[in-house]
Amino acid sequence: MSQQEDGGQAAMDCAREVGFDLAGIAPLAPPRDAQRFQDWLNAGHNAGMAYLQRDRERILDPTGLLHHRKGSLLVVGLAHSRPGVTLPGGGRIARYAAGRDYHNVVLTMLRKLRRLLRERGILGSAAHSRTAVDAAPLLERSHAAQAGLGFPSKAANLLHPRFGPWFFLGEIALELELEPTTQPPAGSCGTCRACIDACPTAAILEPGKIDAGRCISYLTIEHRGPIEAALRPQIGEWLFGCDVCSEVCPWGTAAPDLSQRFGELAPARTPLTDWLEPPDSPAWSILLRGSPLRRAGRESLARNAAIVLGNRQNPDDRAVLLRALSFDPSPVVREAAAWALGR
Repeated sequence: MSQQEDGGQAAMDCAREVGFDLAGIAPLAPPRDAQRFQDWLNAGHNAGMAYLQRDRERILDPTGLLHHRKGSLLVVGLAHSRPGVTLPGGGRIARYAAGRDYHNVVLTMLRKLRRLLRERGILGSAAHSRTAVDAAPLLERSHAAQAGLGFPSKAANLLHPRFGPWFFLGEIALELELEPTTQPPAGSCGTCRACIDACPTAAILEPGKIDAGRCISYLTIEHRGPIEAALRPQIGEWLFGCDVCSEVCPWGTAAPDLSQRFGELAPARTPLTDWLEPPDSPAWSILLRGSPLRRAGRESLARNAAIVLGNRQNPDDRAVLLRALSFDPSPVVREAAAWALGR
């Protein structure tokens, strides 16, 4: 076994020692899906995610992570499968959002992994490295597929034979030229189109191509301002995120229950009507502490809650919607409350 292969295997062993379920090596080079990404951007399917346009060149040339030095990507996966999450009184949040913010959990583990790589002499004390979790300019699913962590699904997720779509990704860019992982996990979507057929808003335009502007996850988390009225009924019960394409995927049905890994925070136990509390309510700071739901912000979460209440059409919810319509300082929330009352 060559020194490059030795180093790569040792790095992956360290990743599993730290607690990651999956690990692989990809070259620090343009992602395999670079052209697909460019075509997707040029078609405007990134909706309001302008940062993807802004970071286009950095995403296409990840060597910028190491100031354009040669290197490798150590790509890791941390599984998070758990049962679906329904709030008291109705409404749902994406499964990953029930517990601690994965950004913090994975980043802490990556920093521990980087220290271990230095302690074991795999990464020299003078060598550059950079950790990344979701927010870095990386086409991480493409790099992860190349590193052998999974295979692409028709819903643009990454699938693993054991964990299905239920795992987070993280990366360390290393100033080391390691032997890339060459053995991908066995599996494919074959002729299955369950995710395409089940998507409530028809956001999956074709296998692997998503119109973010129609995706419920994008609409309830990233999108700011009013949500297009025609899409609101299709949002259904989703307060934050959406798991439909993952829940119908045959590869994810046998994933182990890892609920204890990230715990369960207040958002998973908070009644739907409480998400329309006034913005000056002290409950908000407690509710979102340590939770990935912070990304959406209070205005969007209250907007989403009003839409879900409108979709549920429960007369008992009229009072909370009337209060939001009359007193909420956000015109976005007031408009959503008016729409819900009209339902």
